[in-house]
Amino acid sequence: MRITPANIKALSLLGQKGSAFNYGLLEAADEHPGLCVLTADLALLTGLDRFRRKFPDRFIQCGIAEQNMMGIAAGLAMEGAMPVATTYCSFIAVRALEQIRQNISSTHANVKIVGTFAGVVAAKSGISHWATEDIAFMRALPGMTVLSPCDALEAVKAFKAMCDIDGPVYLRLSGSVSCPVVNHDDFEFKPGAIRKIRDGDGIAIIATGLMVKEALDAADALEGKGIGAAVYDAATIKPIDRAALDEIFKSCRLVATVEEHTVIGGLGSAVAEAMAPMRNAPALVMIGFEDCYTRPGSQRYIWDIAGLTAERIAARLEDEARRAGI
Repeated sequence: MRITPANIKALSLLGQKGSAFNYGLLEAADEHPGLCVLTADLALLTGLDRFRRKFPDRFIQCGIAEQNMMGIAAGLAMEGAMPVATTYCSFIAVRALEQIRQNISSTHANVKIVGTFAGVVAAKSGISHWATEDIAFMRALPGMTVLSPCDALEAVKAFKAMCDIDGPVYLRLSGSVSCPVVNHDDFEFKPGAIRKIRDGDGIAIIATGLMVKEALDAADALEGKGIGAAVYDAATIKPIDRAALDEIFKSCRLVATVEEHTVIGGLGSAVAEAMAPMRNAPALVMIGFEDCYTRPGSQRYIWDIAGLTAERIAARLEDEARRAGI
């Protein structure tokens, strides 16, 4: 598709999963004849109707049987197909984790796993439908690429890019419509790269998923208080961009990671692992869900409790900057 301001706005209204499946998937299907789609009873809710109508013989409805779906996907990949298996992040990355490990990761099967309703977008449905540990689980699997786009346009680009990667990929998408826009112009999506999207001195904020927009707004608030903050989009969490991180570590005195995910095993942990061998490393602050579950409510209500709104992020980093002498 041709990227224009009007198209970017239209994608935003569809949200990440709507854009990925209505545009990224259809374009990838034309380019990859072996691509097929498996879903666990979520064709309508996920936005797969256009694909099902256009490619009925490449669509498999597996029903509410996520573990079986991953076994079927692995089998199709072994026969030369490129299956895209999708359902809620919480069900695909938790309930079907054993099947992904045994049948996909261990065999390096060319299966594309698309988790929708990432983070706490399911909100009032509670922790059974939240995905706040999925990045940690997927990062731990050998050979698994982990992608987490920041807005709807990046979701389309990440979907298409994952289809060119040989081996298993986990693509983490939000389920909300009217997804905030981070990228107002076209850009080149590079899997494996951390992308700088805002200049600033003193603090480097590395964010992923919907937290990139919150980080940008937090950086604007900090600027009003005389604190500079650069913002980076970590759309690829595994493999982490160690070259970019090395440059970031050398250029600032405080690094903050922000993710709609537990601080254990996610983006923050990946950045900490890259920082560990450094001498004279900058201070590191990991902002995400702490080692507990929160009460159900709206997504922003939960974000506020966890300190993930722009206002809470800015307040936290203002305190941390003071401690770091910035």
